[in-house]
Amino acid sequence: MHKSEIKPLLKRLGESINEAFSNSHEIHDRIREIRDAGYEVFLSVETKIGYCHAKDENRKTVEENKQPECLNFNEYDAKFLKTMKIAVN
Repeated sequence: MHKSEIKPLLKRLGESINEAFSNSHEIHDRIREIRDAGYEVFLSVETKIGYCHAKDENRKTVEENKQPECLNFNEYDAKFLKTMKIAVN
């Protein structure tokens, strides 16, 4: 896959992340509580997404249901993605 081919995929991922925040009733409820207490709320979330092209040896690893080396998620990463309703399999 050429680098220009990954851009639309990453854009779609960003849109999905944005939608997950926008559709979160919990986030809206907490913001409303803070505003009801008399404060203005500004929410800014920064997410960094890394990617690498899977080599043939990594593809075999993925087929065995293991993560390739470029996707080293720790427990915090998995929990963060889960709160955004993104499954890590």
